[in-house]
Amino acid sequence: MPSPIKDHSYILPGNDTGILLLHGLNGTPFEMRALADALYARGYTVSVPQLAGHCGTFDDLRKTCWRDWARSAENALLDLEKRCATIIVGGLSAGAILSLYLASQHPLLVNAIALYAPTLWLSGWAIPWYARIFRLVHMRSFANLIPFPDLPTHGIKDPEIRDKVQSAILSGDSAIAGTASTPGSSVLEHRRLVNSVLRRLNVITQPTLIIHSREDDYAGPDNAAYLIRHLRSEVETLTLNDSYHIITSDRQLPRVIEKSLEFFARISCENAEAYQPPCITRAPTAD
Repeated sequence: MPSPIKDHSYILPGNDTGILLLHGLNGTPFEMRALADALYARGYTVSVPQLAGHCGTFDDLRKTCWRDWARSAENALLDLEKRCATIIVGGLSAGAILSLYLASQHPLLVNAIALYAPTLWLSGWAIPWYARIFRLVHMRSFANLIPFPDLPTHGIKDPEIRDKVQSAILSGDSAIAGTASTPGSSVLEHRRLVNSVLRRLNVITQPTLIIHSREDDYAGPDNAAYLIRHLRSEVETLTLNDSYHIITSDRQLPRVIEKSLEFFARISCENAEAYQPPCITRAPTAD
């Protein structure tokens, strides 16, 4: 019997404002680690779950569907509810779309959303030509005949960071950078997730932060532009000019962290039971 997938989820306990961070398709909790650590250093409680089928083999991921990923995210949200009074849900790429899904399904639990390189469709400059034809595929059995190898850029503009990601992929350790290829069925399931979320955009009213790169190699800026036009919520944006897709690991990570902290501090203050300015978040201190 194959070994079960090792769980690489983690929770960093802090104050009563919780941040749920969701990794992307064929991604791992590791790609959210730097952001999670920065938020925890400011006192927040941070939860980073591992989505179903991830951090295992190609076949492990192939056997899951978007509802399995949503269930992983939802379970983490409900667990965070037990710890925190205010909850902000954020995600990278497909994780951003799952964040929107949770916001639509649990409007009373999710107080705000942070979308990092949200991916409604593959429109980046490095996407292979057959991705457009793949939009005509609607059956999982046929989709699995068309795997999507990881792009040579790996979604990273900084060459040193990209080399580390490539080494992790070549090592076979899928817990660091996922597998070398994404099953076509998973790309199809991502589209089904997107379609489900698009039907719910009109009920999402939580304050939203969108951070996207102008040079995104996977998901072009048209993804962010669509959400800005169609979300009914108050939307803050940050456009990066020196990163590719994995903005939680690339060279402008400090700017991503800075903007996230500004947004989260405001949400935390607005949702505090007794707010007296200034609102200051402090890192936990050792006993």
